[in-house]
Amino acid sequence: MVELSYQDYPKEPVVIDKLTARFMKQSQFVPLEIKDNTLKIAMVNKEDFYTIDALKLAYGLSIEAFEGRKEDVLDAIERLYGAGSQSIETIIEEAGKDIYEIKASGQEDVDHLRDMASEAPIIRLVNKLILNAVEELASDIHFEPFENEFKVRYRVDGVLHEVESPPHRLQAAIISRVKIMAKLDIAERRLPQDGRIKLKISDKEIDFRVSTIPTVFGESLVMRILDREKLILDLDKLGFPGQIYEKYKEAISQPYGMILVTGPTGSGKTSTLYTTLQKINSPEVKIITLEDPVEYQLRGINQIQVNPKIGLKFSSGLRSIVRQDPDIILVGEIRDKETADIAIQSALTGHLLFSTLHTNDSPGAITRLLDMGVENFLLSSTLLGVLAQRLVRVICPYCKEETRPEQKLIKSMGISQQEADQIRFMHGAGCEKCRYTGFKGRIAIFEYMHIGDCIRKEIINRSSTEIVRKAAIDQGMITLRQDGWDKVKRGLTTISEVLRVTLEE
Repeated sequence: MVELSYQDYPKEPVVIDKLTARFMKQSQFVPLEIKDNTLKIAMVNKEDFYTIDALKLAYGLSIEAFEGRKEDVLDAIERLYGAGSQSIETIIEEAGKDIYEIKASGQEDVDHLRDMASEAPIIRLVNKLILNAVEELASDIHFEPFENEFKVRYRVDGVLHEVESPPHRLQAAIISRVKIMAKLDIAERRLPQDGRIKLKISDKEIDFRVSTIPTVFGESLVMRILDREKLILDLDKLGFPGQIYEKYKEAISQPYGMILVTGPTGSGKTSTLYTTLQKINSPEVKIITLEDPVEYQLRGINQIQVNPKIGLKFSSGLRSIVRQDPDIILVGEIRDKETADIAIQSALTGHLLFSTLHTNDSPGAITRLLDMGVENFLLSSTLLGVLAQRLVRVICPYCKEETRPEQKLIKSMGISQQEADQIRFMHGAGCEKCRYTGFKGRIAIFEYMHIGDCIRKEIINRSSTEIVRKAAIDQGMITLRQDGWDKVKRGLTTISEVLRVTLEE
């Protein structure tokens, strides 16, 4: 038989549920058409009866195989089923042809919803949205229902960007598809739900944390993308200024005491703590963590997932951890007096304990713990240091150019005109690589408050945050803004970025 020519291959993909491009590439075949219960395929090796039998068994179809040149078959697979085979717009258009809006209420509608979510166009649309988010290095995907529209947004470098949004009528099917992937109950739409998905994308295993919450116009769903390969587990590469780095390294090498990392959600606290644990992990020490949730699995470290539904809270879990004879403990967050008291007792009894707090700066952590009811004399004798951090966007290296900021921005740095004239201020002009934002990637700015005799005295006196801050600055503490200004001077970020993520001092 004559080999197929390039014109014989289909212009559009033949949609077959659960048939992956990977399997086609491995077995070197591509579907041509399905007609009268017969699937026609082009194969490099027509004698590959194993693949033919597997397709017959999986889909209950007769298989008619045609011989194709290897280059043509692989090219057709890539063109029709590869990562860039179809744009979001094309897939949305395709999905919109066959899927219609339903108002799910009873069990019949739930079954209909499950069927809709299993339709090939919906599967392909959700997969494409996830793939694009991973390729754009997004940290979250937001699926948001509104009265007359359904929005999809990616959080890239800490800022939300709207992407091509599917029609409103696909809302129920898309949300249900993601819930099925995360093994959530698609019939339950009145209560929040949490789940996880593990996917292999471009030979990388990526975890997704899925959270749903009911809103007036339907369920809002957020997928947090946890790409372990993006996690920097090297303390030297986190961007610590030299002075802070030395003091922090000194604190984490102590045999016991408490170290806190503070900042708002999404400021990189977990990454800093994981990197710290990796730095001090060795065969001689036992490390146990108590987290909500466990974001990344770390080799050689015992990690525990908090589960309040069964009574495993930070406080009760921490009591049990201490009996496990650990040297180093990480408590995901100190949320109440009970957890704070047990954490301080653990630090007093010979453990090095790390935790996080949601405060604006380092001195604010002391006030927060005292307000929770922690005894001042216990806090002063256990606390070793408090690290505050934020993430600022880095100027895109591909479109970076010199600029002159507005005078009022330069004034906010608190420097003289003469000093300003010496600085080469940079910004990103905007290009395809950075989606015309002028920024690509993020770097942390830090503020580390070492707890010396002077700060201990202020803790005993229950001094206000302002007094503790002044004492820390007098002792040489570099503030978040000062570290930010240093990174502006080095051409890493902009004045506006530093102002965006820090409070006025």
